Amino acid sequence: MANKILMPKLSPTMEEGQISRWLKAEGDAVEANETIAEVDTDKATMEMTSLEAGTLLKILVPAGENAKLNQTIGIIGKSGEDFSALLDEPAANGGGSAPSPGSQAPSPEEAPKTAPKAETKAETPAPKAETADQNPKTEEQSSNGRLIVSPIAARMAAENGIDLKSIAGSGPQGRIIKRDIEAALAGEQKPKTEDQKPATAPAFGQTPDVQGASSYREENTSKMRQIIASRLAESIGPIPTFYLTVEIEMDKALDFRKEINAALKEEEKVSVNDIIVKVAAMASLKHPFVNASYRGDKLRFYEDADVGVAVAIDEGLITPVVRGANKKGIAEIAREVKELAARAREKKLAPEEYTGATFSVSNLGMFGIKEFTAIINPPEAAIFAIGGATPTAVVRGGEIVIRQMMSVTMSCDHRVIDGATGAKFLQTFKQMLENPILMLM
Repeated sequence: MANKILMPKLSPTMEEGQISRWLKAEGDAVEANETIAEVDTDKATMEMTSLEAGTLLKILVPAGENAKLNQTIGIIGKSGEDFSALLDEPAANGGGSAPSPGSQAPSPEEAPKTAPKAETKAETPAPKAETADQNPKTEEQSSNGRLIVSPIAARMAAENGIDLKSIAGSGPQGRIIKRDIEAALAGEQKPKTEDQKPATAPAFGQTPDVQGASSYREENTSKMRQIIASRLAESIGPIPTFYLTVEIEMDKALDFRKEINAALKEEEKVSVNDIIVKVAAMASLKHPFVNASYRGDKLRFYEDADVGVAVAIDEGLITPVVRGANKKGIAEIAREVKELAARAREKKLAPEEYTGATFSVSNLGMFGIKEFTAIINPPEAAIFAIGGATPTAVVRGGEIVIRQMMSVTMSCDHRVIDGATGAKFLQTFKQMLENPILMLM
């Protein structure tokens, strides 16, 4: 019996996904638990597997197109089977409909236990190209001058300095896919000629609507950028936020770091941010409201500090989580942050590795930023914006001396953290950084 393949929930925050590519073409045999497609979610490229064996009878959402959760993206069944009745049924565009046996769709609670595999390194043959009638949206994008590029290919091109305009896409309607970038890196991709260009060759710019205005180009918004926009709107509007800023003398903390690094190998050395993560975790447990979240009629207090560490990647921002940072040593935190950040940049993090923080730390000091404010990531109640430590003239004991001063701004959810509570936390945080020995007390 033929069944629908529905778009599964591949990450806790996913509301829709973009089919990066189909690993099976119509008519191909499919084994149970075999990967049939790659899906770009808000944070990573995930593999979608089939829970039943059969034949891929129909692809309803081609590569490059978006589909909402539980939307029908394909049909699986016996070879030659009539599936027209399934096409006549109302489409499931999200909501509470249960997934069919044709696709793997873990619930949010199950997601951490059944974390889908990240993007595979193995390359498979490209799926059969869809016709213009089957893919009107992609044809429209091509005809109005946009480069059609998969998110993976765009990221790979940016990382390796490849001009996408010089690549001849082999995907549907000339879409540039991962295989094309790999071929270019291997020197196998031939320069795009006029004969290779599709009839609707993409152009770099669009004609401005206002005479004399700048030309422009448009790119599809990545799923990550869409989720970032959604979460920021959710935060800055409904959450009553206030900000507290404190100046911290970092000389002893910097000396403390030197002492730690003197005992470590080069690849194990810790950063100032690793010390900040540790101190924030310990200080938050002394002020439980900082390590809490608003849940409507309840406040949720966490026993350990799971610290989200903001990491900038090509398509936006992601916050890998250091679980139980209050219980870990600084060197252990440093190793974990390095490993999580590296996999975050490769979009290889599992959902449980970037969700569920109790508060977050965002550090722009390494970019020369002295002070800034950060936006709370719901349902967390706080985020710390860390500026750079700079030599500053200050008065100590009636004399002007030079000290390494660092600005820290705490964004607080006023539903959980009151002004005095936030101020007391920052006081503890400041004392620990200015006297690292207090971390032992």
